Amino acid sequence: MKRASLALLLAAALVVTFTVDASSAISATAAPSPATVTPSPSPVAPVTPNPKTPVSVPVVPESDSVSTPDPSSSSAIGALFSGDGHYCSASVVHSAAGDLVLTAAHCVHDGAGGGYRTDIVFEPGYHDGVAPFGQWTVTQALVAPGWAATSDPDLDFAFLTVHQDGNPATLESLTGADTLGLSSGFVNFVTLTGYPNTSNEPVVCQNSTTQQDTYQTRIACPGFPDGTSGGPWVINPDPTTKLGTVIGVIGGYQLGGNDPDVSYSSYFDDDISALYATATS
Repeated sequence: MKRASLALLLAAALVVTFTVDASSAISATAAPSPATVTPSPSPVAPVTPNPKTPVSVPVVPESDSVSTPDPSSSSAIGALFSGDGHYCSASVVHSAAGDLVLTAAHCVHDGAGGGYRTDIVFEPGYHDGVAPFGQWTVTQALVAPGWAATSDPDLDFAFLTVHQDGNPATLESLTGADTLGLSSGFVNFVTLTGYPNTSNEPVVCQNSTTQQDTYQTRIACPGFPDGTSGGPWVINPDPTTKLGTVIGVIGGYQLGGNDPDVSYSSYFDDDISALYATATS
């Protein structure tokens, strides 16, 4: 489990209404609705499914993989806050409206028998106590019905719609965004980023992934403790912007892993594609 405890973090809750789309997602929407955000063009490509056949990439031995603090990581990656501190990680993913954030389902919904968390804000590019793009309020959260009903670890992903009062610009226009990657195979060389709950800057590691289970991916990267849940798994990052294609988030098996040196992700395929379609409709 790599989500920090929220027992001392949750403050007064927002008024929340719940709606169910049986075919694709369960949502929590803050009320009242925020002002309409006008979609803006984005240089990031739309969602494009990739072949499921794994590719051959070098795997760094577990003892040789290195994680380092990196305050200059992608501006699209940030921390989720509730109450007095950050407890999970998240990243901006491309959408026409430019207001979509990706994280782990267990960061925003308690799973079977539970409900949505409230009073959540996203701070992209957060480091050293500084939020360079300010706070973005989560106005809607979406998880798959299978997560809400049974805490299915193969469905541990969520999309968040965010808004910043008084700012006519979209989040994506300020930070850029990763493209959502589908069916990319289980073996990829990825950049893993997350915010430990004891640190004010992200930790970054690069290594190759392997298949953990039928719909679970595994990576060995040291130093990813509680707080890093929801951190993106990015392939083919641009050397300048560090934006790329996100093919996973820390979550899934053991809510992302009980060992800080090994992390997991639900496999991104048709299930997250359906959730994305609902989130952007």
